[in-house]
Amino acid sequence: MTRHMDIEQRRSSNDGGGDSDSDEKEKKDREREEDEVHEKAAAGAHIVYKAILKEADEELARPSIALAWSGLAAGLSMGFSLVAEGLLRAHLPESPWRSLVAKLGYSIGFLIVILGRQQLFTENTLTPILPLLKRRDAGTFANVMRLWIVVLLTNLIGAALFAYAVQRTSAFEPQVKETFRLLGMEAMEPPFRHLLVKGIFAGWLIALMVWLLPVAETGRISVIIIITYIVGLGQLSHIIAGSVEALYTVAGGEHSWGEFLGHYALPTLIGNCIGGVTLVAALNYAQVAAGGDDEE
Repeated sequence: MTRHMDIEQRRSSNDGGGDSDSDEKEKKDREREEDEVHEKAAAGAHIVYKAILKEADEELARPSIALAWSGLAAGLSMGFSLVAEGLLRAHLPESPWRSLVAKLGYSIGFLIVILGRQQLFTENTLTPILPLLKRRDAGTFANVMRLWIVVLLTNLIGAALFAYAVQRTSAFEPQVKETFRLLGMEAMEPPFRHLLVKGIFAGWLIALMVWLLPVAETGRISVIIIITYIVGLGQLSHIIAGSVEALYTVAGGEHSWGEFLGHYALPTLIGNCIGGVTLVAALNYAQVAAGGDDEE
């Protein structure tokens, strides 16, 4: 009798264990499904904001010398937008669709800079502005100004070095160098007010690209190419990429440094700042702050 009861208890215990294992499996399956839904759901604005804010704090903590070297590298790298577009344009036949293909080269410099984690000024019209909008103190403002000044100056130095090197050396064939010159003349051609408006749209798009990158994952390259291609195709004014083109004409003696700074650099810089800071940084911060998601 006792033996029979022991057998029944073991069977009952085994049956209970089976139910427990089944429940545990179902629980894990539900958790896995929830994780998949979470991964596939579009990230909210507050997620993007926090990702960029974290990156911004890291950039603002970097010493000036590190920013300077990174900014110089970015200015030099942006020169390859001129080279790639010029090479494509020089070797394509005269046709209405030529610019549609040649402008793909404009994206090359941005790909090098962004994927290489180099400091580009127009990216910084969004990134460090978010900590400033959040904290609104003199220390953060001074740090942002330090980053802006260092990055902008070294970007322009790198752009000038590249433009002079390409113009004054025989690295490229005369036909290609003539194309570089034409691109530079086109960059300098619009009047001040047109460059200002073009600069606003360029700064707007580049800052939007930075806002998109944290959630782009494997599509980062596509996002960079599409956005910068639109900037190039629309002949929108970018303070660094456009400066390489404009400074090529300065290196060739067709324009002076005064014309470059007063006619091209100034309106483009103002426009890029308006587009990046006002239309992207401030507006996107406002939507996050309105939802109370800017709290630590």
